[in-house]
Amino acid sequence: MLAVVGGAYREWCMRPLWDEVFGSAGRAASAIAHLGGQASLHCYSSPETKDALEAHGRFDEFDIVGTPAPQGVGFYYTHGLSRPSIRRPREDLPPLSVKAEKVLRFGMLESTAVVTADYAVFDPQNAKGIESFRHNGSTANHLALVLNRYEARSLLGQGSEDLAPEDLASQLAARELAEVVIIKMGPEGAMVWHAGTTQRVPAYQTPRVWKIGSGDQFAANFAYAWMEEGRAPVEAADRASRATAYYCEHRGFPSPAELDAYRPEPVIVSERFASGYRPNVYLAGPFFTLGQLWVVDQARQCLRDMGLDVFSPYHEVGPGPAEEVVPEDIDGIRACDLMLAIVDGADPGTVFEVGYARMAGKPVVVYVENESAENLKMMVGSDCFMCDDFVSAIYRTVWVAAEL
Repeated sequence: MLAVVGGAYREWCMRPLWDEVFGSAGRAASAIAHLGGQASLHCYSSPETKDALEAHGRFDEFDIVGTPAPQGVGFYYTHGLSRPSIRRPREDLPPLSVKAEKVLRFGMLESTAVVTADYAVFDPQNAKGIESFRHNGSTANHLALVLNRYEARSLLGQGSEDLAPEDLASQLAARELAEVVIIKMGPEGAMVWHAGTTQRVPAYQTPRVWKIGSGDQFAANFAYAWMEEGRAPVEAADRASRATAYYCEHRGFPSPAELDAYRPEPVIVSERFASGYRPNVYLAGPFFTLGQLWVVDQARQCLRDMGLDVFSPYHEVGPGPAEEVVPEDIDGIRACDLMLAIVDGADPGTVFEVGYARMAGKPVVVYVENESAENLKMMVGSDCFMCDDFVSAIYRTVWVAAEL
């Protein structure tokens, strides 16, 4: 039995539409159950989440140990990469207390969880500050940390901003008394520290990306492979990376047979990208209405959040007469490494920019939801990367950039 401890929250996304009760721990319990494992979910249960959680437990066949809470927690997204609006509890609840041989613990919004375990995997999350595993009195004889670079630096504190991932991991291992430290690094995959050595496992690319909960899927699959199946940390982390790709592509949890058969392509990272170079993306798209401006601004912010430089004609040049803006826009295309084009509406200026970029040999990712095949024929025929989902288009842009 693997005890999963953490939040079970309502998640609502506008596009693509999603309205479920999962949260980190709820999703992890379902993922482990689909792998054939026995899981118990330890969480707060509110009147709003109780029925949905029990339905998940019956369907996926895991146990629920729910502690009553007066109010549930909710995450509300416009899209999968948007900053969510979070409905938080009015006050902190008493800590959960869990004693089990094997525990997967997540950080929570409502409170904390004090766990006593032989083996434990801890994903601190970052919605409400970063908590050290042992700070609240939790203990484990064998501890693995699963976190991203931001969380790793937050745990170490001042002076860690410029540390290489390998140094981040070794210092965290010493401070947290951890046997394994995994630092997730976006398109560069994940770095696994164990017994004083580090190895990397790749991220995997998929035709579509469902982002919400993907980190929970990684933690759940690593925990099951490492603690229940006894796999070595690097093998367990690679299996978790592939399971995350499956989740992103299918919005679902693989069985062991499905995971064994799943062979996504790894993200290829160039030497200069790995050395710190960040490609420049030309962001093409119309900006004549508030809706168009909003999509351009969201795309710019998401690309910058993922570490890329962005040239946006609206933000960098602005509207104006042709003799003023066109030369600067053309220079922007020439200077860029690749282009992300928002093509809905078939704006003539955007279509021209796509053609100019392809003629210059620049890779182009096209985000389009509502155009006919006829209107897209030239883009498809000139080997643009076609995406009909916003989040998938952002990730495709990052993966193409990483390879340059």
